[in-house]
This record gives sequence, C-alpha cells and structure tokens, in this order.
Amino acid sequence: MTNKTTNKSSLAPTLMVYVVMGFVDIIGVSTGYIKNDFQLDDKIAQLLPSLVFVWFFIFSVPAGILLERYGKKKILNIGMLVSGLSMVIPILFYSFESMICAFVLLGIGNTVVQVAANPLLHDVVSKDKFSSYMSLSQFIKACCSLAGPIIAVFMSVQLGDWKLVFLVYAFVTLLTILWLSSTAIKETKSTDRMATFSSCFSLLKKRSILLLVLGIFVVVGAEVGMKTNIANLLQGVHNLSLDNASLAISIFFSAQMIGRFIGAISLRFVAIKYFFRTSTILSLIGLFMVLFMPGVWSARIGIFVIGLGTSNIFPLIFSIAAQKLPARVNEISGLMIMAIIGGAIIPPFMGLVSSTIGVLESFYILLIAFIYLLTLSLYSKTS
Repeated sequence: MTNKTTNKSSLAPTLMVYVVMGFVDIIGVSTGYIKNDFQLDDKIAQLLPSLVFVWFFIFSVPAGILLERYGKKKILNIGMLVSGLSMVIPILFYSFESMICAFVLLGIGNTVVQVAANPLLHDVVSKDKFSSYMSLSQFIKACCSLAGPIIAVFMSVQLGDWKLVFLVYAFVTLLTILWLSSTAIKETKSTDRMATFSSCFSLLKKRSILLLVLGIFVVVGAEVGMKTNIANLLQGVHNLSLDNASLAISIFFSAQMIGRFIGAISLRFVAIKYFFRTSTILSLIGLFMVLFMPGVWSARIGIFVIGLGTSNIFPLIFSIAAQKLPARVNEISGLMIMAIIGGAIIPPFMGLVSSTIGVLESFYILLIAFIYLLTLSLYSKTS
C-alpha cells in the first residue's frame, strides 16, 4: 500500500542518493584528462563512456527483479558500494587499464542505483508529491553533475592531480551508504506483474513505443556525446587549454540544471507536446551556433543552449510513453533504462568521425540526433 504522508526522516538520505547517482557524469571531464595523460586518439578515448553506459542495457531489468526479492534499500546500497569501489581504483592504481576497470564498475553500480532510487523515493514520499520530488531529485543530480568538472579542475590546478575528485566522490558515497543503512524505511511490495526481458521487448511491436524508446537512445547518446566532446571541441577548434576547455563542461551542466528547474515549474501549466517541441528546437538552435557561428563565445553560448534544450527531453519522452500505456509502466521503464545504452553507441561514432575527418564535423552526428527528436516531438500525440 502506498504511504499517505512523507517520511521526513527518510527523505534526506534518500535524496542524497541522487548526489551519488550524479557521479556518473564525471566521465565527461575524465575522458579529456585520460586522453591527455595516455596520449589516446579520439576513437579510443570515446570508447570510455561506452564502458559506463553499456551496463544499463545488461543490468536494468535484472536489477529491477532483485528489488522485489531483496528490497530496494539493500540493492541500492550494493549499487552505491560498487560505485564507491570504482572511485577508489584511480587513487590506488592509475593506468589506462585501471580506468577501464573503474568505468566498468561505475557503469554497473550506477545502473543499479538508477533502477532502485526512484522506487525507494516512491516509498518515502506521499503519492501526491511524488512527481514534485522526482523533479527535485533530478535537480539535485544536475547540481552534482555541474560540480564534477569544477572539482576536477580545482584539484588539477590547485593540488596538481585531477584524480583527487574521485577521492571526494568515494568519501561522499561512503557517507551516503552509512546514512541510508541506518535509516528505517518501510518498503512496499509490488503486486503487479514483474517486468521481464520478453515482456519489455514485446512492447517494441507497438510503433509509437518503439519510436519513443529510440528517442531515449538518441537523446542519451547525444547528451553523452556533448559531455565527452566539449573539451575536445574547444581544444581542437578554439585552441583552449585542457583545463579551460574542461571547465566549459560546467556550462552544459549549468544549463541542464536551470532547464530542469524551469521544467519542474513550467510543466504544471504547459502541455507536454509543446514543451517537447520547444526543447528540441532549442537544442537545434544551440547546435547551429556551435557548427556555424565563429568564435569561442558563440560555441559557449551554443553549448549552454543545447544543455537547456536537452535537459527535460528524457522525462518528457518517458511521460509520453507512460501516458500511452499506463498499465504497463514497469515494462516501459525497463525499456527506457535499457535505451540508455545510446550513451555507449553515439560517442564512439563521434570519436571515429573526429579522428578521420575533424572535431567539428563529429557534431553533425548530433544534428541527425536532434532532427530525429524534433520529428518525434511532432509525431507524438499527447497532451
């Protein structure tokens, strides 16, 4: 049975989980530093995000099944523990091979955290306030994503070692595990049919659901492609230093944080279909600034506009899909989380184009992605 009131004593540690969830975005700034430290070409460097995001496809549904068997809080703590271990590796052993291992563990841990966090939040807050707290949780995650590049650059400039950002992350993860473990939370058990691979994939026979799932694939891939190529763009095209170029990743995260805050308020009054279309148009405008307007400031403004445009597309697509088949929202959720594998597919293609043709030309892949999302926003019929 759904709780009728918000459990205030459990709310803070549950929301703290979204800080840990946001640590996965450290791959953006890490890719630039690892590429520089080990003299990697773009094709190899852009494979690193794939090591994180491929696990969303493999572990999302199994993690959901484990929630029912062993409890949300227990599985969530296991996910955070795996994420925390991934943060310790670069501090103890720093090599290209060790970073591959760290990113694999980060991907597995973060997959489990993302699958388990929202259901646990649902148990903690009252039903009528769940949507509001979901928006708040994504805002918290965006704040953490914004802080990552700033901390990494600070550690690099002031302390001479960018990898110390992982020490900060590991410490915060440990505190969150201890806090959540010591908090009593009454968890609900689902009586609905549990999602499986077969039930999830059967939904893809519905054309509208297939197109929406592809939308998640595309928008996540585009976001990760942006995060991992901003430094590359500003270095290669505008001749900025690695530290200055990496700091510009915070522009993208700032825009996403602002966009999610605006979305949480605006979606109370604006229809989803109009907000979706506006978001995709903004993304295209920003990308046109990056591609066709000269100057580093035009690029920075374009990066900001892209971040603003993409900030709400994931939850918008999820909401549209849930409206179409509300009775099968669990299977839809499984498909949407698995579609995050787009973050493992699109960046390597950008790296390949960057290495063979040019850095700026690799952003034309994002142009194709945003055109698809605009078409999807025009096609999707929802209120």
